[in-house]
Amino acid sequence: MGVPSLLLLFSYFLLSLLFILFSLKFLLGSRRVRNLPPGPSPLPIIGNLNLIEQPIHRFFQRTSEHYGKVISLWFGSRLAVVISSHSAFQECFTKHDLALANRLPSLSGKYIFYDNTTVGSCSHGDHWRNLRRITALDVLSTQRVHSFSGIRSDETRRLIHRLARNSRKGFARVEITSMFNDLTYNNVMRMISGKRFYGEEADMKNAEEAREFRETVAEMLQLMGLANKADYLPFLRWFDFQNVEKRLKSISKRYDAILNKIIDENRSNKDNRENSMIDHLLKLQETQPQYYTDQIIKGLALVTKSSFYSPKDSLFHVLTLCALVQQAMLFGGTDSSTGTLEWSLSNLLNKAEVMEKAREELKRVVGEDRLLNETDLPKLCYLRKIILETLRLYPPAPVLIPHVTSEDISVGGFDVPRDTAVIINGWAMQRDPEIWDEATCFKPERFDVEGEEKKLVAFGMGRRACPGEAMAMQSVSYTLGLLIQCFDWRRVNDEKVDMRENNWITLSRLIPLQAMCKTRPLYAQLSSI
Repeated sequence: MGVPSLLLLFSYFLLSLLFILFSLKFLLGSRRVRNLPPGPSPLPIIGNLNLIEQPIHRFFQRTSEHYGKVISLWFGSRLAVVISSHSAFQECFTKHDLALANRLPSLSGKYIFYDNTTVGSCSHGDHWRNLRRITALDVLSTQRVHSFSGIRSDETRRLIHRLARNSRKGFARVEITSMFNDLTYNNVMRMISGKRFYGEEADMKNAEEAREFRETVAEMLQLMGLANKADYLPFLRWFDFQNVEKRLKSISKRYDAILNKIIDENRSNKDNRENSMIDHLLKLQETQPQYYTDQIIKGLALVTKSSFYSPKDSLFHVLTLCALVQQAMLFGGTDSSTGTLEWSLSNLLNKAEVMEKAREELKRVVGEDRLLNETDLPKLCYLRKIILETLRLYPPAPVLIPHVTSEDISVGGFDVPRDTAVIINGWAMQRDPEIWDEATCFKPERFDVEGEEKKLVAFGMGRRACPGEAMAMQSVSYTLGLLIQCFDWRRVNDEKVDMRENNWITLSRLIPLQAMCKTRPLYAQLSSI
């Protein structure tokens, strides 16, 4: 018998052994835990992966309609409990908040999020507490968010100029999606580094750097959206059939080099620092080196096993930057803000009476002789309700980032064992007819009722809730208000705007949004814009 035949025989033996081991795991596991939530019967090795369909939030909803609002699914060897019940959600993040404070490690997290050490990807512990503290006090505090109001104002006014270019004499057709994307990425990048990498007015002196950044981020987001079977079937990592790990390694090195360059530039321009987040972190490092060096490094050392950095690396704060900004803002802030703006305007185009009601509120609160500014936002209650209703129907993350149980718990009367992935189907909960009146209708007025806002789950709940909620609401409210104030809007034809969503990790539109717009008299009166 030749060597190839022996290798083939060994492969068959290994696969058979794995099949037996996984089968025993399912059988023994079901005996140990007798009160798991109901769900479809799993197959050996693959579990319920054969049943998964896209979009995942709709698949979860259909499965829940059959088995109940708390269900069990097996993703390969990983047990997942999917929750579509508001009461069970409340129970999770009040009674069991600490037990659910861990995150699920993933291959993309290993490479893109520095071995799952960023504020959104790492599990609960000293490292996470340090990052959360810095995020809350130094990066996304009310004071810091307010300090970037000039950036948001400048970027939004650039958008207004761009839209007005061909719409001063009458209605002009505009492609909104790309403009919103440029707006949100430039907002975030200017806050992080002071650079503009997107749109027609990107920093021309850094044209090559801007191009490289855009291409790298686009590829990174694509890889993050791929379903990597090795996350659920660990033995597949030996083979990397999808070539995902190789591509993740490559893209992470490219992105890492870009970050290093940005930070080096900020450090070398010490005397001409702007008010960017990188500058702020560098200043903190200078004034409080003991805290911002030793404690951060210690926190990273507790969880980092990758070879990207040595704790003695003078650029230790690159990891800090990624932890504080990369995931919470660049990947979270951009897609979520772009999507919420798109869905909000789409809803307003389909509901002209809601648009007009918002415009009347702007006239009443702001007047017709000046543009909206951020200090007006707390008085614009109806505008806020429009955004809340958009977030209810079209949450940026229809399925929240999975949590992992650190101990055995009970949810909704069912046993949830330790090391179980707990997945919140926020999209289904926010369209639940048992919770919401006319659940699928766009009705901002529903938030006239006190307490309705508390039923939203778009930003999560508990200690792992999204830390950027305030900044996201501020940015989206300001931009949407100015778009209503400065332009008349209508659909490109008599048909309703297509509201179908794409099969993506964030709830984006299937078809890029186009609309007709025309400048209003207020825009012409303001030469300062």
